[in-house]
Amino acid sequence: MSVLACPDEAVTASPVFDPEQIAACVRRVREHAHIVTGPTGRELGLVMGARPVGDVVGTLPPLYPEWLGGRTFCEAHGVRFPYVAGEMANGIATTRMVTAMARAEMLGFFGAGGLGLPEVERAVRELAGDLAGMPNWGVNLIHSPNEPELEYRVAKLLLRHGVPCVSASAYMGLTPAVVLCSAAGLRRGPEGQIVRRTRLFAKVSRPEVAERFLSPAPPDLLRHLVERGELGAEEAALAARVPVAEDITVESDSGGHTDNRPLGVLLPRILNLRDRLVRRFGYPRAVRVGAAGGLGTPDGVAAAFALGAAYVVTGSVNQVAVEAGISDDAKAMLTEADIADVVMAPAADMFELGVKLQVLRRGTMFAQRAGQLYEAYRAHPSLEELPPEVRAKIERDVLGAPVEEVWDLTRRFWEQRDPAEIARAERDPKHRMALVFRWYLGNSSRWAITGETARRGDYQLWCGPAMGAFNQWTAGSVLAERDNRSVVQIALNLLEGAAVSTRAHQLRTYGVPVPPAAFAFTPCLFA
Repeated sequence: MSVLACPDEAVTASPVFDPEQIAACVRRVREHAHIVTGPTGRELGLVMGARPVGDVVGTLPPLYPEWLGGRTFCEAHGVRFPYVAGEMANGIATTRMVTAMARAEMLGFFGAGGLGLPEVERAVRELAGDLAGMPNWGVNLIHSPNEPELEYRVAKLLLRHGVPCVSASAYMGLTPAVVLCSAAGLRRGPEGQIVRRTRLFAKVSRPEVAERFLSPAPPDLLRHLVERGELGAEEAALAARVPVAEDITVESDSGGHTDNRPLGVLLPRILNLRDRLVRRFGYPRAVRVGAAGGLGTPDGVAAAFALGAAYVVTGSVNQVAVEAGISDDAKAMLTEADIADVVMAPAADMFELGVKLQVLRRGTMFAQRAGQLYEAYRAHPSLEELPPEVRAKIERDVLGAPVEEVWDLTRRFWEQRDPAEIARAERDPKHRMALVFRWYLGNSSRWAITGETARRGDYQLWCGPAMGAFNQWTAGSVLAERDNRSVVQIALNLLEGAAVSTRAHQLRTYGVPVPPAAFAFTPCLFA
């Protein structure tokens, strides 16, 4: 297997005891590290490479970024690295990004959430053509409580085109669409093992949701799909013997939909739940559990692997990649963010439910303005009953247009996407108000994507604290240059740095006086 590495450090076979020299040795992760004693027998130092003659008290074998996660993850998905570029909705995670990840022997998901069916189908056709025969790519299936029929049609589309991996996100429970993706195509292999046609990833941030995906599909949902002719009896029978998802992505403090929970608390909880359910149901193989949210630096990635993650998923930081589907103007705003420059705001897709997501605060008024809309929605039964001063403020400061004009635009949109929404709005004034307010929430993301600079103050940029950490880590390095920020370069640097951080920690546990500088990794460009 070929290896990837930054330019070589100075090579020496002599023992080193100086902290600066030890730090340089730590970065040589692909070599044996021999811990040796000094002349007095008390100090500890390092010799890299071939085993030296003398008093060696311990040896660490070479460490490759490829080995940081679970080997079963790499084997299951045909990848070299246990690393995933997560789906960013509205096509911000582009087909170009997914293709680059697949060809770099990693995995990426196209951000189908928020897109209409024709847009998703175009992307799927492109990916299926460009990556034909490759197993390491996928598309997002997002829970759509306001549009369950669209969710189901997207699921059918993914199955029809043979998308190998599907990432299910924002689910609070199981739906026919997500169970169909899990169960369709299940069969027995030549040795009697159950083989999946579609590998389902499930993003979770709550144990009760994780339990549903870690358990077999509910009999009533399977029966419903069989009765509709979507599943065969054999597929349903096999689905009752396997978990809904064999890859569970534990999502902590991330951009977009998030419960803001710390990874150090959430991941061990889900790992323990996984182990109990695997024993309860007698699965022949363990479910793989990965980590997402807050991963913007090598130390964060290393910590996720140290906690037991089989793979890591990045999101926020990939928005500044050259392949990301947002404007240069929006990318420039993201590069100014620090870890505290984020805030929770109402979500367009679950507005009526009061669900919030995490967005950039610095440089945009989106969160405050979206909050004004939600408060008005809660307090009043219809647009007509908004107090004049409230309505005037919303039209002037938020919508930027009269309510009637926005409703006309909203009506045209839903005539194309789902006319039933218009009929419902005509019956229910409260729902009409929600659709008008959701027009702002939906367009605020599109303005950031297209670079509508006149609406820069309304940009909705999904962003977690990882973005700020990434900016601080890359400041002054080659990854500070926009043209160097490909999704693959970001991934390789995070993984290489995680390997360095892991090696530094290993040596410290042996008693080697590893200086703090040894844990720091400066980004470089990989060939």
